[in-house]
Amino acid sequence: MAYRKIEEYDEQATKELAGHVRAILELLGEDPDREGLQKTPERVAKAWQFLTKGYQEDGEMIVKSAVFNEPYSQMVIVKDIELFSLCEHHMLPFIGKAHVAYIPNGEITGLSKIARVVETYARRLQVQERLTEQIRDCIQNSLHPLGVAVVIEAMHTCMSMRGVQKSNAITTTSAFSGIFMRSQKTRNEFLNLIGK
Repeated sequence: MAYRKIEEYDEQATKELAGHVRAILELLGEDPDREGLQKTPERVAKAWQFLTKGYQEDGEMIVKSAVFNEPYSQMVIVKDIELFSLCEHHMLPFIGKAHVAYIPNGEITGLSKIARVVETYARRLQVQERLTEQIRDCIQNSLHPLGVAVVIEAMHTCMSMRGVQKSNAITTTSAFSGIFMRSQKTRNEFLNLIGK
């Protein structure tokens, strides 16, 4: 699957989504024809397409597009990768950061590809637990490293804006493979390096 530029929107999907957004506005008691809302249905339609663009992307292809033979066999960490995703239960954002590490087994990938993998899976309707595992599995399946470690910390607006309304709650999830699962020392090194 090819990467789509932000400006590229499916015209038919935009039109259909906008129609639904217009109906939602009416159901909420708003007038979609008033000045401030006239272009809102189309803006929302495009925003949703952008926020879910990960469905049109393939994380493994992203990693494999920049693989290099390299005998380096120590930990590679990309930390504090910003992420923005939509909770699949309420379609409200969760916002946070991902820390990703792998130990190469003869091959490395471009560092930006790690951030792109996070972006690809975050730009789908998600739960944080699955997102964490999808990032781990993508890197494991693409590079076949000695191990992968992923930690995500995020604030969920479905908890802070509604329901329990706890605005300072942070959810942390982790997923490990290979040597990160087998070796407490390696896992602790990763956690220390990301400040956990």
